[in-house]
Amino acid sequence: MRKQENVTYIQTADQSAGRQSPDATDTFWTSIADQSADDRSIGRILVDSGKLTVEQAEQVAALQREEGMYFGEAAKKLKLVTESDIQHALSKQFNYPYLKVTEGIFSDELIAAYHPFSSQAEALRGIRSQILMNLPRDVCSTIAVVGSNPREGRSYLAANLAVLFGQMGKRTLLVDADLRHPRQHELFKFNSRVGLSAMLAGRVKKEDLEHLPESIPFFTHLSVLGAGAVPPNPLELLAGDRLPRILRELSIYYDIILIDTPAARSQSDVQPVAICAGNALLVTRKNHTRFSDTQRLVNMLQNAQVKIVGSILNDY
Repeated sequence: MRKQENVTYIQTADQSAGRQSPDATDTFWTSIADQSADDRSIGRILVDSGKLTVEQAEQVAALQREEGMYFGEAAKKLKLVTESDIQHALSKQFNYPYLKVTEGIFSDELIAAYHPFSSQAEALRGIRSQILMNLPRDVCSTIAVVGSNPREGRSYLAANLAVLFGQMGKRTLLVDADLRHPRQHELFKFNSRVGLSAMLAGRVKKEDLEHLPESIPFFTHLSVLGAGAVPPNPLELLAGDRLPRILRELSIYYDIILIDTPAARSQSDVQPVAICAGNALLVTRKNHTRFSDTQRLVNMLQNAQVKIVGSILNDY
């Protein structure tokens, strides 16, 4: 991997003797109404985004009424919009944000941001589901994305999974802890002058803290803490006492924290990061990663009592 609609049955807390609490049920339905992401019609969204003029929207609405079609189907039949335009409008209506390639805000490696309905994004969502099954609910979970060798796709996977967790409404933080060859600032295209390295060294000014982590445009539930300047002593910084304190403080504000890490084969940086996280997602690459290297990494994680929440065989 490279680069049905689910029905949920919700029961209220008071179900003793087979009864549901009317008050709890009313509260549930009220909360659903309050959480409506966007009550605008597809037509209004298409007009607001410049895909249709008001006159064209009226023309589409007339065909919709005449033939009993959905608005989007009528607009496509009149060749006024594309399927991509309709999907993008629906994503806004259902609070599932993604970008068009032409918007070019981030790197095109962010498949989840640009191609959420592709087979690659679907595979990534499967990984997300497996991770969630292995994590406790109602507490912030921190996961180190680890691998043995360079060029296995750790940064790519960490970034895309962060987007996907944000898309499902999880307050998500992506931390770039690869203080040797950081990439997240390139993928999300932000200035990485001040970041994790300065925080670990205790060299962050109060005014800088106000802008850390970076808020990511368009994805309101996603933030990224870049690596910052590449330091001469990454292992000493990561193995010090500041990293667990930083992660503990950040966990108050997020539902999930993903940490991008350096390759484990040639550096020892990954061990203190994985220990601080407590959970690890293991990444390997087909025809690239040696079994012996992976086995050593797994042994290290197990000896450190780090829970492996999933493993990925990357193919690109």
